[in-house]
Amino acid sequence: MPVIAVDGPAASGKGTIARALGRYFGLPHLDTGALYRTVALSALTSGTNLDDGPAAGLLAAALDLSLLEDPALRDSATAEAASRVSAHPEVRAALLAFQRSFAAQPGGAVLDGRDIGSVIAPGADAKLFVTAKPEVRAKRRFLELTSVGRDVAEAAILKDIIARDARDTTRADAPLVRTADSDLLDTSDFSIAAAVQQAIDMVSARLGRTA
Repeated sequence: MPVIAVDGPAASGKGTIARALGRYFGLPHLDTGALYRTVALSALTSGTNLDDGPAAGLLAAALDLSLLEDPALRDSATAEAASRVSAHPEVRAALLAFQRSFAAQPGGAVLDGRDIGSVIAPGADAKLFVTAKPEVRAKRRFLELTSVGRDVAEAAILKDIIARDARDTTRADAPLVRTADSDLLDTSDFSIAAAVQQAIDMVSARLGRTA
């Protein structure tokens, strides 16, 4: 069964697309970003310094998977903290085995994140790099958060996204990159349904199937 890697920056639509691919192809899905947000939430609740790599690494090694259901994972503060802790080699090393094990399961899998095609599953059968203009991504995140009653400013979200992009693409350990064998999907001008269909078509072509 195939392994599908979906990478891209924050709010590009990669999570929605990856979940849809999992449903379409009948594969389990892992949102690897949620793992880093869990570490970040643990750091925030415990008062751990977000810039302390070894301390954050210890939190990642003792990952509390029950936090994956915590609504606070979607808070902008948690997302910002996740971008910071994910830059630490200690955190990435602690979560590496879990992610690779998920990708290697016999039935295949879909994983989304920022280093899936480059580090976690470089031999994936299909790879997508999902992106969108920063302004579009900020609007999406603004609508997502305000729809559940969060009091946020779109301008602040855009500023955070630009800062996160810079951190994600310039960090020394497993930066966000589009690999040479990844298909590019820019969702800026697509509806959710259209972006999902485009992703299905791209992956199907890679797998030699008819969508």
